[in-house]
Amino acid sequence: MLPTSISAKALSRGLLDVLIRAGLILVLVLFCFEIFKPFRDLMLWSLILAITLYPLQQKLMGPMGKKEGYTATLIVLVAIVILMVPVYLLGASFADSVESAMALVKNEGVHIPPPDPSVAGWPVVGKPLTALWQQAATDLPDLTAKYIPQIKGVSLELLSKLAGVGMGFLTFIFALIIAGIFMAHGEAGSQSAVQIASRLNGPEKGPKIAELCTATIRAVALGVVGIAFIQTLLVGLGFVLKGVPGAGLLALAVLLLGIMQLPVTLITVPVIAFVFATEGASTATIVFAIYVFIAGLVDNVLKPLLLGRGVDVPMPVVLIGALGGMVTSGILGLFIGPVVLAVGYQLFWQWVRDRPQEEPQPLP
Repeated sequence: MLPTSISAKALSRGLLDVLIRAGLILVLVLFCFEIFKPFRDLMLWSLILAITLYPLQQKLMGPMGKKEGYTATLIVLVAIVILMVPVYLLGASFADSVESAMALVKNEGVHIPPPDPSVAGWPVVGKPLTALWQQAATDLPDLTAKYIPQIKGVSLELLSKLAGVGMGFLTFIFALIIAGIFMAHGEAGSQSAVQIASRLNGPEKGPKIAELCTATIRAVALGVVGIAFIQTLLVGLGFVLKGVPGAGLLALAVLLLGIMQLPVTLITVPVIAFVFATEGASTATIVFAIYVFIAGLVDNVLKPLLLGRGVDVPMPVVLIGALGGMVTSGILGLFIGPVVLAVGYQLFWQWVRDRPQEEPQPLP
């Protein structure tokens, strides 16, 4: 009876030691997460950029004497220069549009035409919309005073979102610099990723899992985010050079549609129609229309070259990742969300397909 009692006490004591150690490790992990949390999105995007640009670095390392640090620095500097020019032009265009709108409201006021009689015949919303529209056309100050709290809330929310866009692009530049540091130690980083994957999934599956994650990140970052960014730059520059009102906001809308895998012609075609309606048919407007229309369709040429390559990521996964990332992390989450969700999707299906082989049953 005594040995059994001693064995039970030893087992209980061993279990208590395990629980205490697990609790201490959990507390340490939580503290580490809280410390790392402010830099989570920045480091994630830096890692994604480093993995995406690393093949380019490997191609350039031969002519540059196989020095990872010099090659990574050159890539980062060139990328920053390429990004800063169009971002500055789009930002300046957006600031000019806001200033022009404020000057128009201040000097001429806002004149709203009365609603068309047919609006009242619309089902469900026709009559309330007509009454609201009529009041806005006849007594706008009183209507504005009535809805000041709602207007104030929407305005503050819009300003915070716009400030988040500016901070997102600034964070993008910092992430690019950090990605350069990662690429400067690319070979060691690649080995570390394989070691981590091997520790989690075993020495046989680890390299395959690391390769799958790398291929997914590059495919989505280049084929979805990269193409959307290229489209935004091409279309946005066309809007800026033509002097389209609100070119910065329209370019941001192009970026959103591109990442969500929706046709950019939803923006370019109405803008082309607006330019023809306001300026008429001329050589400049025809050239602008052809350029913007082709720039809006450039994804059809680039996607077969950059997206896929053995990685099948459904469009709903990318769309949900873009929307969810934007809601949780702002403009930077718009880029991170599709990549992270695509990696999770691929790992999940890899786990589903990788079923253990059933052991043969012995013959009776």
